Amino acid sequence: MPYWMSYVILALGFVMLSKGADFFVEGACATARKLKVPAFIIGMTIVAMGTSAPECAVSITASWKGNNQLAVSNAVGSNIFNLMAVCGMCALVAPLSVKTSILKKEFPFSILVVAMLLAAGVAGMSVGRLDGLALLLVFAAFLVWMVRSAKKERMRQETTAQAVSGRDGAKELSILRCALYMAGGMAAIILGGDWVVDGACVIAESLGMSQNLIGLTVVAFGTSLPELVTSFAAAKKNQADMALGNVIGSNIFNILLILGLAALISPMDFHMENVVDTALLMAMSIEVYFFSRKGHDIRRAEGVVMLAEYAVYVAYICVR
Repeated sequence: MPYWMSYVILALGFVMLSKGADFFVEGACATARKLKVPAFIIGMTIVAMGTSAPECAVSITASWKGNNQLAVSNAVGSNIFNLMAVCGMCALVAPLSVKTSILKKEFPFSILVVAMLLAAGVAGMSVGRLDGLALLLVFAAFLVWMVRSAKKERMRQETTAQAVSGRDGAKELSILRCALYMAGGMAAIILGGDWVVDGACVIAESLGMSQNLIGLTVVAFGTSLPELVTSFAAAKKNQADMALGNVIGSNIFNILLILGLAALISPMDFHMENVVDTALLMAMSIEVYFFSRKGHDIRRAEGVVMLAEYAVYVAYICVR
């Protein structure tokens, strides 16, 4: 493939990511309105599961091939990127308002999930099949919790005759068009992400970057592109709940579902670098949680702090 084609593939990938995110968020907003459930719950479930597809593919494949450290590093690294970079960038677009219910339930649960992974890893410096099974059982309970929350919210809205309004700017779409918008948008996001990673890797290699550095930066960024573009598009459409829900939901999915499945396939070694990264993820999660509690939102100044801390983290993993 000619060298210049790498730039073409990179540009086309970003175009597909952008348009795919627009269609996906449009379909998700319309779905939330039709189902009469909060955008946050849609973000925590449908959107989060869809945007976690790249991490799932990378981690499951790595575990299947016996490259288990890559599975752990990919999940934890993606979670740090989601929390600090994605939320930080979204906060620059518009302050991310955080509901009291999120601060009381979903956000603390995401921190608890990180603590579970850290405890399992430190206990035997590995995440075995029993640990994987435990993570999957907690994930099943999490899904049941989300479904019940959606039902309660729907009943409350029907009782008070306050269905989800169209103030978010979402189009009136049929169920079929909602499904097509979301499926087509997600397909474009995943394919666009692959093209961006492929093009960026070729360009990075031509500039003399090592494979290790490419893996820690370009590939980690690439697998989190769906979360980034989807949350960014949601923030631009004044869907802060969906943007934050996507991040929290994706982080929960990455640990409970993806690492749970990966550990069932093949027990994963937990090296000291994994311990440090997971501990940093928990510290960052607690920090962002207190940012959210302070004013029930994540503001631009706090977004700048989060992005700066992520830059320091990237510099650290590049030199360690």
